Order: sequence, then structure tokens, then C-alpha cells
Amino acid sequence: MAKVLYTAEATVTGGRDEGHGKTSDGRLEVDIRVPPELGGEEDDEGTNPEQLFAVGFASCFESALKVVGKRLKQDVGDVCIDSKVHLLPTEQRGFKLAVDLDVSLPSVKDAEQAAEVVRNAHAVCPYSNATRGNIDVNLTVNGDEVGGSSPDPDPNEDRDEKKDSSDDD
Repeated sequence: MAKVLYTAEATVTGGRDEGHGKTSDGRLEVDIRVPPELGGEEDDEGTNPEQLFAVGFASCFESALKVVGKRLKQDVGDVCIDSKVHLLPTEQRGFKLAVDLDVSLPSVKDAEQAAEVVRNAHAVCPYSNATRGNIDVNLTVNGDEVGGSSPDPDPNEDRDEKKDSSDDD
């Protein structure tokens, strides 16, 4: 295992219904509630795991943009990221996430340079690396689609397609 640079610690009780979370250093303490869109109370104060993930991913990605900006000698100090984390059902009656990161880099006027900074940040960001191959991550910069990453295809699907096409011969 690589050298650990930092470890965040938190304790949660009550889950997403009537939950409460607190970091070990006391810097973050939140009530966790079900959003109204999923049947929660409209006036419940609190956040939810998807909102926390949206803030965490965007802030981490912004730090990665700054690292990459330095490496590429690009000024990215005016970056702003709008993030969306989508909760989706699976066919197995479970749930999965998808993420949209809409990056604004006003100081990088050239569209290809802006895209290069975002692509490189996606390679550096720990959240990007943790989610790559697991969830859809869609990236845009200055209004232009950059791409992102999707879950790896099911290896059985390829075999089934090859089997079907060989049956036609």
C-alpha cells in the first residue's frame, strides 16, 4: 500500500432517515435526512449523502484542476464547478450514482486547452480515480462536453454479442 497522506474519520448513526454524522475532529457535523424527492419531509433540515458527495467531488476536482494548471502553466484561479450527483435505480433493485461536473474556467479562453486541463484533472483527482469504471462521470468545461468516464462494460455482454454474431454464419 502507498504511503497514506491523510485519513478522514467520521461516525454516522441513524442512516439517511434520521441520521447524524460527525467527523472525529469536530469540524463537520451534519444531520442527514431523506430528500423530499425520495419521500422525506419538505421542512426537514439536514443534508443527504448525495449532496455531501457532490460537494466533496467538486472540491476535490477543483484542487486537482489547480495542480494540473500549475503543471501546464495555465491560470485556473477563477475556476467554478457546478456538480450534480444523480441517484439511479438498478435492474437488481439496488441503487447507483452518476455525476455531472460542469467546470467553468473563464481564464482559459482556448477550448482545447480548457479541455486538456479538465481531462488531466480527471486523471489526478482522487474522487475521479475512485469512481472510474464504477459510475458515469460526465465532464463539461466552459459549456463544451469533455467526456468523462463510464463503468467498464460487462465482459459477458461482449461474449454474448460475439456468440450471437457467430450464430449468423
